[in-house]
Amino acid sequence: MLEDFEPENPESVKIWLKDVIRDERKVEGDIIYILTSDEHLHAINTDFLQHDTFTDIITFGTSLDEKIISGEIYISIDRIKENAGRLNQPVQNELSRVMVHGILHLIGYDDKTVQEKAEMTAKEDYYLNLLP
Repeated sequence: MLEDFEPENPESVKIWLKDVIRDERKVEGDIIYILTSDEHLHAINTDFLQHDTFTDIITFGTSLDEKIISGEIYISIDRIKENAGRLNQPVQNELSRVMVHGILHLIGYDDKTVQEKAEMTAKEDYYLNLLP
């Protein structure tokens, strides 16, 4: 159920994500997480990005200042649960990974090339190890 899905300790996760932003020498602005379904995220992916695929996350930056990190981060709970099972990871770990992935996108990291994806994954792993 979507309405019951959230990080186990939301306040710790919020502090952790603020620390990620500070560590990357950025300032936290308005960041909104929308936890949704595969169908909703697929519609956004098709309508706004012209990608007819399912995905776990879509990030829209809204800041006009590159130092301030603001945006909307849409996360598919269906993808989180499926990926966690496929990767043999707890759902909460996968949720945290995707949440920090969205923050890294807002900061300016990309994952379109093999090299960018490797850098993004290394950053995710680094920050996941700092999660309380």
